[in-house]
Amino acid sequence: MFKKLKNRFLLLNLITITVMMLAAFTAIYTITYQDVKRDIDMELHQVSEFYHKQQDGPRRFEPDDVDASPPEEFQGEPPAGMEDDGWRPERSVSFKLEADSSGTLTNTDSRFDMEESFYQEALEKALATGKTTGQLKLDGNEWAFIVQPTAAGSMFVFMDVTAQQGILTNLIYTFGAVALVMLVVIYFISRYFASRSIAPVKEAFEKQKQFIANASHELKTPLAVIQTNADVLLANREDTIVNQAKWLHVIKQETQRMAKLTGDLLYLTEMEDSRSAMMRAVFDLSEAVETIMLTMEAVIFEKELQLDYDIEPELTVNGSSEQIKQVIMILLDNAIKYAGPRGSIEIALKKQHQDVVLSVTNTGEGIASEHLHRIFDRFYRTDASRSRAQGGHGLGLAIAKTIVDQHGGKLYAKSELGESTTFFLHLD
Repeated sequence: MFKKLKNRFLLLNLITITVMMLAAFTAIYTITYQDVKRDIDMELHQVSEFYHKQQDGPRRFEPDDVDASPPEEFQGEPPAGMEDDGWRPERSVSFKLEADSSGTLTNTDSRFDMEESFYQEALEKALATGKTTGQLKLDGNEWAFIVQPTAAGSMFVFMDVTAQQGILTNLIYTFGAVALVMLVVIYFISRYFASRSIAPVKEAFEKQKQFIANASHELKTPLAVIQTNADVLLANREDTIVNQAKWLHVIKQETQRMAKLTGDLLYLTEMEDSRSAMMRAVFDLSEAVETIMLTMEAVIFEKELQLDYDIEPELTVNGSSEQIKQVIMILLDNAIKYAGPRGSIEIALKKQHQDVVLSVTNTGEGIASEHLHRIFDRFYRTDASRSRAQGGHGLGLAIAKTIVDQHGGKLYAKSELGESTTFFLHLD
């Protein structure tokens, strides 16, 4: 299920990025194409204007030999009407053709020595388009042309735009290569983040499955006990209640156990869903810890445990006093359960920087490092076989962690296997 979810997430991500990338590349290519087209049109009109002025005025000297000197009439100032445009034909590869009204080639003007067939082919292709401006291909090169009417027929001006077209072609190839590389890179990045994104969902799902299994197990045991004792009572219908009191006592005990379990689950759900209204106020945490210690003193004495404490007076925090007292009660009760025979418990309350820190330490078997990060999960126990013997359902630490998180504090544990375990509560 999670593999399919990850693949769908990955596919959706790739499709979205591909569409965005194509849109960006299309926009860039369109802008570049328009710029190149505009430059070609501008330069083509400049070439056409030059040839038109050259046709109307004195002809410009165009020697075949680059070392030849122009005649005296072309030395000095340029022809009239061509002084200020700053443009010269040698900036581009171009030529001019003249044709009569029937489309017959009558004259050519070019700085390059080209064969007559080349000019004839250019004229035929330009006439075949039926347009006054456009582009065509000659001898593997791209040429732009423009047609202007003259007294004798038409003037065709051609300009080589292979370089400009090469820019657009290279741009397409570049976009294709960049897109391919980016898609490969984005695929692996998306795959990594898809796995990271699915991980919390998978973990929550597994925890939910484990929670349902544990809750079912916790409910199944008292239900089985109640059913068994009820069957015993039904089997002895003629007997008095006094004689059957022990079976009724067991039923009541297991009913109370189930009531506490469901109550804890409802309380935990309300806390996590923030439905439980929490009244915040500044209260004396030192006094709260001392009160809880006095409440649990009889239990500690009964179990023959040694209690040592170091409580700094008049330390205050902002929060719900009842909920924080519940956390302290859970931590102390947990320490009493796992302190071991004739063990000891140490409680310390100190001010550290901006936080008030409560530590509860108990001797005992300790907690292995692989269990430390899971002890705050619902129903989690390091030794499931001892759950009923020690009482509880494994929800106490989960409730404590939820309360502390809502107060913006920290609750964590450190343990030395076979020696001791310490729970730390940080509140500001």
